[in-house]
Amino acid sequence: MLKTLVKKQLMEIFRSYFYNAKTNKKRSTAGIIAYILLFAALMIGLIGGMFTGLSVSLCAPLTQAGMGWLYFALMSLLAIFLGAFGSVFNTYSGLYFAKDNDLLLSLPIPVRTLMASRLLTVYLMGLMYSAVVILPAVIVYWVTVSAAPMALLSGVLLTALISIFVLTLSCALGWVVAKVSRKLKHKSFITVIVSLAGLAIYYFFVFKAQTAIEQLVANAAVYGEKIKGAAHPLYVFGLTGTGDVTAMLLSAAVILALFALTWTLLSRSFLQITTASGASGKAVYREKAVKRRSIDGALFGKELARFTASPNYMLNSGLGILLLPISGILLLWKGGTVVSLLNEVFTSQSGCAEVLLCTGVCAIASMNDMATPSVSLEGKSLWLAQSLPVKPWQVLRAKLKVQLALTALPALVPLVCMTFILPVTAALPLVFAEALAYIAFSACLGLTLGVARANLTWTSELMPIKQSLAVTIALFGGWLYAIVFAGLYLWQGWKLGAAAYLAVAAAVTLAVTALLLRWLKTKGAQRFAML
Repeated sequence: MLKTLVKKQLMEIFRSYFYNAKTNKKRSTAGIIAYILLFAALMIGLIGGMFTGLSVSLCAPLTQAGMGWLYFALMSLLAIFLGAFGSVFNTYSGLYFAKDNDLLLSLPIPVRTLMASRLLTVYLMGLMYSAVVILPAVIVYWVTVSAAPMALLSGVLLTALISIFVLTLSCALGWVVAKVSRKLKHKSFITVIVSLAGLAIYYFFVFKAQTAIEQLVANAAVYGEKIKGAAHPLYVFGLTGTGDVTAMLLSAAVILALFALTWTLLSRSFLQITTASGASGKAVYREKAVKRRSIDGALFGKELARFTASPNYMLNSGLGILLLPISGILLLWKGGTVVSLLNEVFTSQSGCAEVLLCTGVCAIASMNDMATPSVSLEGKSLWLAQSLPVKPWQVLRAKLKVQLALTALPALVPLVCMTFILPVTAALPLVFAEALAYIAFSACLGLTLGVARANLTWTSELMPIKQSLAVTIALFGGWLYAIVFAGLYLWQGWKLGAAAYLAVAAAVTLAVTALLLRWLKTKGAQRFAML
């Protein structure tokens, strides 16, 4: 029974490798093998290769300085962080709030067996993420320092202890997430904020990693002494990788004791958590007036609510909403330096600062493509929109307005900030005109592609949001527009002057936008009605 449950859990996690989410049919054997090989290449080749390079750069300098324990302590921390981060949400969804908990609990399966299968799945996922960090570190140590029997044993033990500690930590963090999620409202926004925070932390470490490594190697003795005093357990755990018998026994005893405590607590609370329905306040009726809304207002509200209800939709189709204001703040902070640098680099092309900054706004705005998947996201509920006493164009116009509003308003932040760093010339108001014309063009192009290539048979909303050809064309088409816009100016357009070039570009963009808008009103609306 345990084997069957674990197999079921793993099949759910890696379902996309075996089944096509678009057709809900099993993939071919060749397709399954290709997906598995691609996953292995990413995990082992890319991520494992990255940490192998980090291990090579740290191992020799630290071990030669007699700080082998510091090498293992650092790599162990990275392994624990990646392992816990990679499996904590799997713990939340797979251990505590799995969709089939009620079904399985109704079957004659012991609760401990069900809990063990969930924990074993979490353990395997944590092992996968932590091993891709610690195994390269251990192997590099064996190759460059020592492959004695005690070193081999300590490396294997360290890998096992890290995987068990990751399981323990994931269970604890997953329990916290499960408890907090019961009390939260607006979970979609919380998911977006957490995801963006994770990306910010990741890129911060990526940009700071090389500097941190150099400082660590140069001051290994100083940092080592501080860790011995302030974080002695970390020092002991690092000694485990070097083959210190006392450290190995002590680390194993502590981690196994923590896991035993976690198992005991889970055994007592697992059934209560998995069957909890969450806190619900007592409903109190309060009479209030409901304002009547226009048809366009109601349709706009519906589309906006659809966008804000899905973390996947917001993260993949609305990143420009956040990046546009951030770019404006950066312009105020470093804009003067950027303008001076552009003028120095492109001395012969006068007015390049206005054109290139406008190009940057257009490129960031192209990351908003919520209109493109909006038709496909109607899915099997499309008949609701088609059955309403409204014209098809009104439905499409609401989808268009959402992207225009959520892109044009944030774009005003960097555009207004440009007025503080650019000289007041005839080109400055035309920067506004060209950027806003591009935003209208991008929205119309995206909606046109969405109507022309609508996919209403998806089984996962990620299919129309990030895995459709229409979204790919809209996204890369926007970047191509920005490249061509800037490239033509640097090639020959500068001879016209920045103001004239921006005026011509805005006029051409608006003309193409008008053609797309006409198609959406006529043939696009007819096509939408016939989907």
